This record gives sequence, structure tokens and C-alpha cells, in this order.
Amino acid sequence: MALCALEMAQPPLRSEESFIAKEQETNNEERSGEEAEDLEKDQLFYPTDGTKPEAFNIGEESMPRDPETCDIPFYVSEFVEREVGTDCDSLSKVGQLIEQLSESKMKLEEQVLTVSSEVPKRIQKALQNAEDSKTSLGQLLEKERILHDSVDNHLLTSKPWMEDLGVLISQIKEVERHLAYLKLISQIEELSDNIQQYLMTNNVAEAATILVSMAELNIKLQESSCSHLLTFMRSTVQFWHKILKDKLSSDFEETLTHLHWPFIGPAQSQPFGLATSPANATEIFNNFETLFSQLLKLQTSDELLTKPKQLPEKYFLPPTPPIILPMQIMLAPLQKRFKYHFTGNRQTNVLSKPEWYLTQVLMWIGNHAKFLEDKVQPILDKAGSPVNARLEFSRALVMLILEKLAADIPCLLYDDNLFCHLVDELLLFERELHGVHGYLSSFPSCMHILSEETYFQRWLTVERKFALQKMDSMLSSEGAWISQYKDITDVDEMKVPDCAETFMTLLLVITDRYKHLPTAARKLQFLELQKELVDDFRIRLTQVMKEETRAPLAFRYCAILNAVNYIATVLADWADNLFFLQLQQAALEVDSNTLSKLQLGQLASMESSVFDDMINLLERLKHDMLTRQVDHVFKEVKDAAKMYRKERWLSLPSQSEQAIMSLSTTACPLLLTLRDRLLQLEQQLCYSLFKIFWQMLAEKVDLFIYQEVILANHFNEGGAAQLQFDMTRNLFPLFSHYCKRPENYFKHIKEACIVLNLNVGSALLLKDVLQSATENRTGTMLNSDQPTAVAALNELGIYKLAQQDVEILLNLRANWPVTGK
Repeated sequence: MALCALEMAQPPLRSEESFIAKEQETNNEERSGEEAEDLEKDQLFYPTDGTKPEAFNIGEESMPRDPETCDIPFYVSEFVEREVGTDCDSLSKVGQLIEQLSESKMKLEEQVLTVSSEVPKRIQKALQNAEDSKTSLGQLLEKERILHDSVDNHLLTSKPWMEDLGVLISQIKEVERHLAYLKLISQIEELSDNIQQYLMTNNVAEAATILVSMAELNIKLQESSCSHLLTFMRSTVQFWHKILKDKLSSDFEETLTHLHWPFIGPAQSQPFGLATSPANATEIFNNFETLFSQLLKLQTSDELLTKPKQLPEKYFLPPTPPIILPMQIMLAPLQKRFKYHFTGNRQTNVLSKPEWYLTQVLMWIGNHAKFLEDKVQPILDKAGSPVNARLEFSRALVMLILEKLAADIPCLLYDDNLFCHLVDELLLFERELHGVHGYLSSFPSCMHILSEETYFQRWLTVERKFALQKMDSMLSSEGAWISQYKDITDVDEMKVPDCAETFMTLLLVITDRYKHLPTAARKLQFLELQKELVDDFRIRLTQVMKEETRAPLAFRYCAILNAVNYIATVLADWADNLFFLQLQQAALEVDSNTLSKLQLGQLASMESSVFDDMINLLERLKHDMLTRQVDHVFKEVKDAAKMYRKERWLSLPSQSEQAIMSLSTTACPLLLTLRDRLLQLEQQLCYSLFKIFWQMLAEKVDLFIYQEVILANHFNEGGAAQLQFDMTRNLFPLFSHYCKRPENYFKHIKEACIVLNLNVGSALLLKDVLQSATENRTGTMLNSDQPTAVAALNELGIYKLAQQDVEILLNLRANWPVTGK
């Protein structure tokens, strides 16, 4: 009864399933009656999830799930099994389940009816909206067609009018251009008349102001195609500019004469060279200020009419504005003196003495600095000019030097000594010009002349030549391998030989020489020269080192090692310098097409430096030399340990049989050799190198004693105690001067001594633990309560040695108790 009721209360299909069922019912009507019955059976006996049931259980029996033989749907039986099961007491729930399922069925049927009634209404509404939109679109298209036809008709009708109006507009524009042309001519004539009137009344200041307006008008019309108008305006500006400039220049030169300008000699006793009364001095300075200001107003017209003298484009000088007009007049007498003394056949014009004209210019800048700051700069500030008086004065004089250099350098190009002397003097001049007088790096300088391709390549060649000569002399000198500070402990930490220090000083000087070059590309070429010199010096050091390989502990060999370490350390420090970081960025931009993506990434992230290649080669050489030293000392240690290896460790008396433990006689040569070599190299190597040396040596000695002494012998109780005494009280203390816990560098020896000196009970227990661990690994014995081998070893202080090593050491013990077996 319960099963039948539950089958009748079967819940209806979901909404999707109902649509599928309707479609299948339609198909069933078209099919034959037999096919419809088969389809209904399939739907009845297959679950909704599409799986094909095989069997289901009722109680203890397995029922077939074949749709042809089963009367109850599988999901019904599954539901009953889940809710009722085999418990007969649960049958009381059947009535409640029927009520719940009936209520659920009603709700689902209501939902299906609601959905089936609403969907057609929504579809109908959507179709109606589509029809309305189609109708509206047709109406809009009709309106657009009517409007388009109307516009075409209007344009066709108005076309003759537009042609007539176009002719009239062209005529009006032509008349307007003629009118504007005449107005400009009238304006120019008016400005010209005003200038004439102001000059007739001696009002030069207003005349200069009007001329500025005329010059500005000329500048605005420079792009005009009215060539005759431009010619007329230019000639007018030139006419009045010459008159005003001549008048103001003569008055200004007269005022400068009263000021005893220029200040050629040493500092004057009177301020600025005035020897007149204070009242006259005030009047002179007032005239100076007035004339300077009026000449400054002529700057616009002067730039318009005067084309400044420029050096050839091959020097790539940075663009700079022309020197202001009043400063040109002030500089004229100094330019005459410069050309008089340093051009032509004068005795002061000597190619081998460039310092004469360079020093003269520096003296002029220094002598006039105070006057320019105190008297000229306030005038410029009052006029609103951005010009710095001192820099303007210096820039004009530097241009004289650049012209002189451009003429002289071709004559010195193939004389190494003269060319090198010229470069040295120019660098000194640049240093003082920038450092003392505040000359800006954005202004033209001597470095631009030296950066010209021909001159720059010659400079590089000369630098390379003299650097190589210097390297030859420093390596061949008697004190090449002796430190200059050997007697000063605080200073001589690196124990740097003189040749290495001199070489790095040479590189530093080269850096200072090319640091102020105007372009990064030129700086990078000098950087490549420095890297070549470093590589050349490394090769020379390697050659000298190979001559000393027979005595790797000798003084010269150690000095070479100190030199290699010092150069690598300094290059690593330079890599963090701002200047070289900027060069690294420049190299990244220049070599972006030639470097690999990995190299570009390392440069960009600052993981590498411009000296990485050189540092790596030097580090490799340093490691090879240290390894050779360690191998040499280790060979001596092995020779000294021959007797110690043959010590009778199996028959030595126990510790209780000796009054005082003492060092083994056979260990003395070994320890003396170690002590002597450590003291010798501590004095000859710098601290960082010696630290690497003794750590490498300690590692080798640790393995040697462990393998050749401990593992090669058997030990009784006395032998194990003697070995531990020799190591912990004699060998380890040799290295205690260099570190706090030297036993950490001899872990094999230390842990082997622990194993060999365990008391018998602890040794037996440890042996059992290790044996149990071995059996557990092989699977012959399993015991989760057994302590692990690693834990047991760690408890004894053994971390380095493996379990197998400890088992071997335990087998080397001879003091096991007799078991009677």
C-alpha cells in the first residue's frame, strides 16, 4: 500500500522536463501505438538524471532494474529506501510523507500553470512593440527623404547667389589685405617719426623703447610673403638701430673709461678703479646704469639684425643666446687684448704654452667678478632680465678660448707631448672654471672641442699610451710590491702594494679627466679604456704570479694576491658611485640592441654593474691563487702528519693511568707547521684574504685528519682520549685567534671524538638505536616506540656525520665489553 501511494504521489517534472514531456507527447501522437508504449516505459523506468539503473535492493535481496521486468520506478524505490528503509517502525511516517509530497505537487502544478499563462502574453507584447517600432522607423525615413529633397532644391536655387557672393567676398578680402598693408606701412612710418622726434629732443630712452616695438613687429611678420614690406621694415629697424647703437655705445665707452674699465692689473686700491670724488663717482655710476639699461633695450633689434659668430657644427656646441649688447661693448677691449697677445706672430702666442691664455682668461674673470656682481647684476635684475652677469661675462671669454683651440689643436694633433700637455691644461682650466667661478655645464666649454671625433680619438690614444707607460714603470720599480703604509697598522689594513695603489690612482685620475665630457657616448668610450687597462694590468699580474708559483707563500706572491683583492674591492665600490650608475644607465640606452634580455634586465635592475666582467676575472684569479696557497700549506701539513697517522692508537694508556694529559709527540710537527704558516700568512695577507685562507685550510685539515687518521685506525679508551686532547686542546686553539668557536670549522673531527669517547653504556645504546633504525629501513623490524637515529645523534651533539659514518666510528672502538659469545 505504501509503495503504491508513494508512486501515485510522484512529484511532477520540473518546468524544463514538462516542456520536454509535451514535445514527446506530440511525437507520440504521430508514432504508432506500439512505439508510444515503448517510449512511456523508457521514461517510467529511467531516472531523471539520465543514468541507466542496473539493480536496486529491497531488504536483503537484489532486484533487477530492467524496465521490462520492474513494476516500480527506480527513483521511487530509492526514495522509500532513504525515508523508510527496512525498519518497520518507520512505516508510521508514510502518511506524513504522502501529505508533504501531495502539497509539493500542488505547488509545482500552480507554478507550471502560471508560467504557461504568462509566457504567451509577454511574447505577444514583444511582437506588438516590434511592430510599433517598425512603423515609427518608416515614418522617420519618409520625413528624412522629404527633408533631403528640400535641401537639394534649396542648394540648387542658391548656387548662382553663392557664386556672386564668393566673388564679392574675395574682393573684400583683397581690399582688407591692401588696407592692412597700408596700415603697416603707416605704422612703421609713425614709429619712425616718433623715434626721430625723441632723438631730436635727446630722449634716447623713449626712442629705444619705440625701436623695441618696431623690432617686435618685424619678428611677428617674418613669416609673411610680403617681401618688399619686410625689406622696408628691416631697413628701417636697421637704420634707427645703428643710430641709437652708435650714440649709446660711444657714451657707454666714455663712461667705462671713467671707470678705468677693464681691470687688467691686480686689484685696485680704489673700488672699481675710481680715483675721483664720491659725488663724481655717483654720477658716473648713474650714467653707467642709464646707458646699460638703454643698450639692453636694443637687444631685440640687435639679435634681429646681427648674426653671431659661430664655430663649425662638428663641435656640437649647445645652443646659447647671443651675448647681451652692453656686455659685448664691455668685452670689446678684452677681446682686442686677447687677439693681440694670442694670435699672429706675438711672442705670447706659443703652441707649447696654452696655459698662458687660459690663465689670462681666468684672471680676467676673477678681476671683474666683484664689479659684475655689485654693479651690473642689480641693473639686470631691475630690468627683469634673466641673465647672470658673471656667467655672461665668463661665457663670452670662453668663446674666445674655443676659437683659439679650434685653430691650434690641428697643429698639435700629432705631437704626443704637446697634445697631452694641452689636454692637461684644458682640464685644469675647466676644473677651476666650474669649481671656482660657477660656470654651468650646459654652456659651451673646452670639452666640446675635445669631443670632436678626430681630436677625441687622438685623446684616447694618448691616454692609453701614457697609461701603459705608467704601468710599465710602476711594475718595474724596486718598491712595486711594498706597501707605502706598511709601518702604519691602521692605514695598512688592505696591505696594498705600491703598484696596485698607483694603478688605481691612475684610473681615478682618468675618471676625473673625462667626467665633465658633454655626452654619455664619449664617457662610455673612456670607460671602455679603463676596463681595457684593468684587464691589461690583470694579465701583467698573472704573468708575474706565474713566475712566483714555485714559492706561493713568498712575499711577492702574497703582494700580488693583495693587489688583485684591492683592485676588485675598489671596482666593486666604484660600481655604487653615482657617476658610474649614470654611465650604467647610459650604457643600457646605447646597447639596448646588442645586449641580451637577461643582461638588459640585470643592468636595469642594478643587479650588475659596468665593472662586473673585470671583477669576475679578478675574483677568479684571487680564488686560484688562494687555492694554490692552501694546497701548498696542506701538502706541508700532510708531510708533517706522517708519524701522527701511524700513532699506536690501539695501545695507548687510558686517561686514568696518566697523571697529566700531554700532547702527542707525533702531533708536534703537524701543529708547528700549521702555526708557522698561519702566522706567516697573517702578516703577509690582508684580513679578508687571510680569513678565506684559514677557513679553506681548516676544511682540508678537518677532512684529512678524519679520513687519514681517524677512519684509518682503531682506538682503545686511551687512544680516543688522546686524540680528543690533541684536537680540542691543541689543534682547535690554533684557530681561536681568528674566530670565537674554531671547533665549528672542524665538525668531522669534533663529532668523531664525541663518538669515540662515549662511555661504554652510551655507546652500546647508540649502537642498538642505529641498528634498529637500519632494520626499520630494510623492513625486517618495525617499532614505532624506537627513538630515531637522527634524534639520538643530535642529542649527543652530532649533526654533520651521517648514520653510516657513526656506525663505522663505533666499529673503530676497541673497548667493548666481553659478551661471552
